[in-house]
Amino acid sequence: MSVELLYGVNPVREALRGTREIFELFVQINATDHRLEKVLKAASELGVRTVRREKGDMTRLCGSPHHQGVALRVAPFGYAGLDELMVSFDAEGENGFLLVLDSIQDPHNLGAIIRTAASSGAKGVLIPKDRACAITAVVEKTSAGAVETVPVAQVTNISNAIELLKKSGFWIYGLDSGANESLYNTSFNGKIALVIGGEDEGIRPLVRKKCDQLLSIPSYGGVASLNASVAAGIAMYEVAKSLNGKRTVES
Repeated sequence: MSVELLYGVNPVREALRGTREIFELFVQINATDHRLEKVLKAASELGVRTVRREKGDMTRLCGSPHHQGVALRVAPFGYAGLDELMVSFDAEGENGFLLVLDSIQDPHNLGAIIRTAASSGAKGVLIPKDRACAITAVVEKTSAGAVETVPVAQVTNISNAIELLKKSGFWIYGLDSGANESLYNTSFNGKIALVIGGEDEGIRPLVRKKCDQLLSIPSYGGVASLNASVAAGIAMYEVAKSLNGKRTVES
């Protein structure tokens, strides 16, 4: 049986609220985090077996000292299908956005981006199966459990997925530091897909060609480039503000 181990208070708490099959909860002996009381209560209500472990055992079990005194053995992460994601999108209305990630490699970046996607109201996230980070325990920890609250679809080919989105009425925006058009001068409405490139090379050339419009984030200081998760966060909130009618276009 294939299982995964999640660790950290927020990822464990969100998993207990989610739909994944849960096998076992591990809690550190003499852990002092008061939030563990709610985790233990939720596990008890679900009938989940709880095992107490010493701190050193918890660290070895999780492969990290950043477990916050709790870990959960669960079924593997369940990715959404692209078709399923688009049907769900349409069921919630014609106004909104999906996030398309082209070759994000760092699990901390992926986790941070998904956390912001959930907070900014993205209706789903697309990631490639190959040459990119998948959903792992580190991603779940970094996302603070947000991967349990926003659908994530893993697709074989990002370019083909974008074509399907276009046929379904999506307008595709790509974030590119070399683009002439500013993110801040763009009004967003309808069905939006926002494409964010990888940490080193940005959006790959073939994926870039599939975008309907490329946008850049203006730089007002001495640093011309941003971390992928920071750039994604800025762009997602600009889209969210525009879609929710709370945005003023820069003059």
